[in-house]
Amino acid sequence: MDKSIIDLPISDRPYEKLELQGPANMTNSELLAIIIKTGTTKLNCLQIAQNILKGKKDELNMSDLEYLTSLSMQELQKFEGIGRVKAIQIQAVIELSKRISDMYIVKKEKIISPSAVYKLLINEYLGQRQECLKTILLNKQNNVISIVTNAIGGNDRINVGIKELFTEPIKQMASSIILVHNHPSGSLVPSKQDIRFTKHINEYSNIFEIKLLDHIIIANNNYISMKEEKYF
Repeated sequence: MDKSIIDLPISDRPYEKLELQGPANMTNSELLAIIIKTGTTKLNCLQIAQNILKGKKDELNMSDLEYLTSLSMQELQKFEGIGRVKAIQIQAVIELSKRISDMYIVKKEKIISPSAVYKLLINEYLGQRQECLKTILLNKQNNVISIVTNAIGGNDRINVGIKELFTEPIKQMASSIILVHNHPSGSLVPSKQDIRFTKHINEYSNIFEIKLLDHIIIANNNYISMKEEKYF
C-alpha cells in the first residue's frame, strides 16, 4: 500500500502546499490532485493525478495539460481512482479554465504576423480531436474585433458555406479576416480541400471587399501560414 497524503511531509501535501506557497508554485499534478481530492487503498490522490497526466502523452507528442484536455469522460474513468463523479469534476474544471482563458484574450490585440495568430488561438485547439475552423475578424489597423467559430467537422474535413463564413465579418464591418483551422492528424501539409477552400474564400473576399490576409493551419504544437507558403 502506498503512502496516503496524510503520511507525506506537510510541504508535499497539495492542500497545505497551496496554502503555504500559493497556487503558482504548484505542479500540474498537485493541482489536479486537489480536484481529485481522495485516493484509493492502493493510490493516493497525487499518484492518481500523476498517472493521468503521464498517460499516453509521450507517444502522442503532447504536453501533460494538452493530454488532459483531450481525455473524454470515458477515458478518464479508465484510470484507477477515477469514477463518474471525479471525471465530471475534472471536465468541469477544464471547461471553466478554458472560459476564463477566453476572457483574458485581448480582443484589441494587433495581429502583425502568423505567429501572433498561433499564440492567440493555440490554447483553444489544445486537445481538439476534430477539425475546427475559426475566423479572426480585424479592423483597418489589424486589431482583433472578434473571433468566430464557423464549424467543427470530423477528423480530416470541415464543411462551411460562403454565406455562413462571411455573415459575421459583414455584420461586424471587418476590414479583413484570417482563417484558422487545425489538423488533428498532426500534419501541417494543407490538403487539396484546404487549398481549394482557401482560394474560393479569397475570391469572395474580393467581392465583399473584406481581405483574406491568411489561412493558418495549426497541428502538433506548430503552425503553417498558407499565405507565406504561397498556396493562394
